[in-house]
Amino acid sequence: MTTAEQRGSLWRLPAVRSLFALNVLGFLSYSLLLSALPAHAAALGYGLTAAGSVTTVFLVATVLAQGAVPALVHRFGLGPVLLAGLLALAVPSPLYLLAEDVRWFAVVSAVRGLGFAVLTVLGSTVAAQAVPPERRGESIGIYGLAIAVPTIVAVPGGAALTLAGHFGWVAALSAAPVLACGFLPGLVRAVGERAEPGRGRTGSRAAVRASVTPSVLLLVMTLAGGGFFTFLPIERPDGSLAAVALLLFGLTSALGRWQAGVLVDRLGARLLMPGSVAAGVVGLLLVALGLTTEGSPGVAAVLAGALALGLAYGAVQNLTLVLALARAGDGPTATVSAVWNACYDTGTAIGALAVGAVAAGLGLPTTYTLTAVLLAVALPLAIALGRTALRPSAG
Repeated sequence: MTTAEQRGSLWRLPAVRSLFALNVLGFLSYSLLLSALPAHAAALGYGLTAAGSVTTVFLVATVLAQGAVPALVHRFGLGPVLLAGLLALAVPSPLYLLAEDVRWFAVVSAVRGLGFAVLTVLGSTVAAQAVPPERRGESIGIYGLAIAVPTIVAVPGGAALTLAGHFGWVAALSAAPVLACGFLPGLVRAVGERAEPGRGRTGSRAAVRASVTPSVLLLVMTLAGGGFFTFLPIERPDGSLAAVALLLFGLTSALGRWQAGVLVDRLGARLLMPGSVAAGVVGLLLVALGLTTEGSPGVAAVLAGALALGLAYGAVQNLTLVLALARAGDGPTATVSAVWNACYDTGTAIGALAVGAVAAGLGLPTTYTLTAVLLAVALPLAIALGRTALRPSAG
């Protein structure tokens, strides 16, 4: 990449454009069902724990498969592995309509989770490798925007359609990743058939060690987010509050992830990281307060909390990945991506299961308050991570 390209817009790069389009379509499938499937299970008469378990099964399958993705790419190449992942995510989605049984939902979700594992690991890997290290924050921000665009529309949209009795449309639209296959040839031409050469077990172990601390912080944040978007529509199934709150959450998480990438390249993470986590604590407490307050003040508190939590959720995703890559240095990018994604999805899975289990006994507002306390406990870790040295921007 030339100096002019290093300083110009990353949108000019074919790999960035192809990656953006592919991930918009891929994450559309994920986002549509994220809140919709638990809401559909709850509407069929299943309890909070059973309803949340379908998301947990999906993400457990994802986490179990993510560690194998770098080896699969090394053996078969980027194109075939990404193609298989997109099809595994898309093709089973309409099969949710074959039975109204949470066990069947879990089976279909497990298959889709394998495809999602491929998409998550390779999406962030290519985003990191398609640009120079000093532009990684911005590139990962664009990748995050590709994830956030469908989240903005599809999470609240899928929940609203389901609550209105139209889950069939949600299941059908979740086959959208089939369309993403058309962007694969351009992506492979731009970045090469192998996303990364093998670097041996020693390099991989070092990359894992470097990734663990940022990824643990990510896990706590995604636990909070998973508990928020899984159970808010179940707690507030009537009216538009849940749909509007999820829309705000999606908008601000998109803004947070995108702009955090631009800012971290220029300013570092010393203030950004702890500030983002603190915003998440405030957001969860506001949501908890709003759920226990009647009338307009309660609605306003939930919406303000969704806004703050969304900013934190998006920013922490970007910052933890950038810092994990910086700590790994020249270590294998795909390994860093696999560890980071495994913690991302593990946190979401825990949020979908544990938050429901606790809320069944204590109520959702109290559970959100306890989750905020857990996030506050992670603040010292955020402060320490914020001191990680990054390469200065070339721009």
